[in-house]
Amino acid sequence: MQYRPYGKLDFQVSAFGMGCMRLPRILKEDGTAEVDREKAYELIRYAADHGVNYFDTAYGYHHQTSEAVLGEALQGGYRERVKIATKQPFNVMKTHADIRRNLENTLKKLRTDYIDVYLIHNIQANVWEDIKARNILEEYEKFRQEGLIRGIAFSYHGEFEAFKDILSYYPWDMCQVQQNLLDCDKEVTEEGIRLAGEKGCALVIMEPLRGGGLANAPEDVQAVYNSYPVKRSPAEWAFRYLYDHPQVSCILSGVTTMEQLKDNIRIFSEADAVADSMTQEERDLMLRAKAAYESRVTIPCTGCEYCMPCPQKVDIPGIFQKYNTGMMFKNFDNPKRTYMFTKNANQSAVNCIECGACMKKCPQHIDIISQLKAAHEALDGWKE
Repeated sequence: MQYRPYGKLDFQVSAFGMGCMRLPRILKEDGTAEVDREKAYELIRYAADHGVNYFDTAYGYHHQTSEAVLGEALQGGYRERVKIATKQPFNVMKTHADIRRNLENTLKKLRTDYIDVYLIHNIQANVWEDIKARNILEEYEKFRQEGLIRGIAFSYHGEFEAFKDILSYYPWDMCQVQQNLLDCDKEVTEEGIRLAGEKGCALVIMEPLRGGGLANAPEDVQAVYNSYPVKRSPAEWAFRYLYDHPQVSCILSGVTTMEQLKDNIRIFSEADAVADSMTQEERDLMLRAKAAYESRVTIPCTGCEYCMPCPQKVDIPGIFQKYNTGMMFKNFDNPKRTYMFTKNANQSAVNCIECGACMKKCPQHIDIISQLKAAHEALDGWKE
């Protein structure tokens, strides 16, 4: 296993970190699902036994059970060998007492006296001012002084400018961001990756495979990969694109099966799974693969949001983006899962009353009403 420095903190972590958001599940008769604890324990312990020393979880994963599963799996001497990163979302930080109580409950679930890295989960630009005004970071500092946590960090999905503001506000120990082959000019972009490196902040990558989509290439993308003399799987190409960046400390990937885990460990144990290892020919290949993926988009939505706000609160561009992602990868598992959250927020296509207000404003002249119906049919049905 390759290891990398973790920013300013005095330790190294495995280049591959195991994410605990997609643990194996058991589907129950009532249509709900729960973590298959026996299989999850096996995966976590196998990872730790084969060089993985970084595990990522969160307060809300798997209906607030992921932390407990990880804590149970790491009993028997495993906890002392690994680093644990977990997160508390701002929406459950109602009071300072809540923040402490949530942390204490997390420590109990994880069966540990301290957390190596504690994140403010999914900071968004629209809540950043509230986080500052309510002195959330001062509470985290208290936890560190008490020895309950060691590193203070945040996770973020969004554009570069807000990321830059957040990263520059405080001497964070780590930032966790979405980045992958298809998001290199979105989310925080490669400029954000460079900025984190300049500040000496550990950088952890999430969604390196875009919810698993980049693990299996459609035929036209696979043809691009096959044109290169060195044969690698689509997942290995996607990981290679990221570990080539010297600023990256760890790349998280959620695993559901032992086959996935073993393959990830193999990839990150290769001698050339290191920074600055890609040739210019390989970088050009990645650009061609990206272009092939993007050519598969079927609804020509640019995300301009001229159609918004919808009078019925339908998240039109968000739904189209999920549908296009499914079509791009020929895999709807992750788009279906994220569409479930859109439904839970009462923003799904079922709310559409076909008023046509959106179609009058769409600069791409998309038949939004019919496309929403098609997208809903493809995306509906996920059970968590």
